[in-house]
Amino acid sequence: MTVPPARRVATVPNALSLLRILAIPVFVALIVDRDTTSIGVIVFAVVSLTDWLDGVVARTTGQVSELGAILDPVADRLAIAAALIALVIRDVFPVWAAVAVVARDVVVLVVGLALLGRGVRIEVRFLGKVATFTLMAAIGAIAWGSLGYALASATLAVGWVAYGVGLLESYVVAAWYLRDAKEATAARP
Repeated sequence: MTVPPARRVATVPNALSLLRILAIPVFVALIVDRDTTSIGVIVFAVVSLTDWLDGVVARTTGQVSELGAILDPVADRLAIAAALIALVIRDVFPVWAAVAVVARDVVVLVVGLALLGRGVRIEVRFLGKVATFTLMAAIGAIAWGSLGYALASATLAVGWVAYGVGLLESYVVAAWYLRDAKEATAARP
C-alpha cells in the first residue's frame, strides 16, 4: 500500500526540519560561550537558511506533507526562541525584546495545538513566512553586530530596524491567525 504524498513522514524537507531542531542546542551552546559566539551565529544563520531550503525542496519535489506543515513552523519558532534566549544569556539582547517575540509565539502555539486537538489546522500565511525570515535575519544581524566586527554599528542598526519590522509583521499575522481560528472553530459542528 502506498502512502499519499501528504501523509508521508520520511521526506527530505521533514529531515531538514528535524535537523534544524537538532541543531538548536548546538548553536545555543556556541552562542552562550564567549569564545565561540561567532561560530554559533553562523550555525544559526545556516539553520535559518535551511528553513527556506526545506520549503523549496518540498514544493519542487512534491514532498509537501501534513507533518512538514506542522514541523517546519515549529522548528522556526524553536530556533528563534532559542537564539533569543541565548543572546539574552549572553547579555547582548534585551529581555523585553525577546519576550515580545517568544510570548507571541507561545500564544500562537497553544492556540494551534488546541485547534489541532479539535482536528482544525490553520494554514500558514505568506506574511507569516516573511515575518519569520525578517526575524531570523534581524536576530542574526543583531548577534553578529554585537561581536564588534567591522561595520558592527551599521549591522546592529539594520538588525534592530529589521527586528521592529519583523515584530510588527508577526503580531499582524498572529491577529490574522486568531481570526482564522475563530472562523474555523465557528464553522465546525
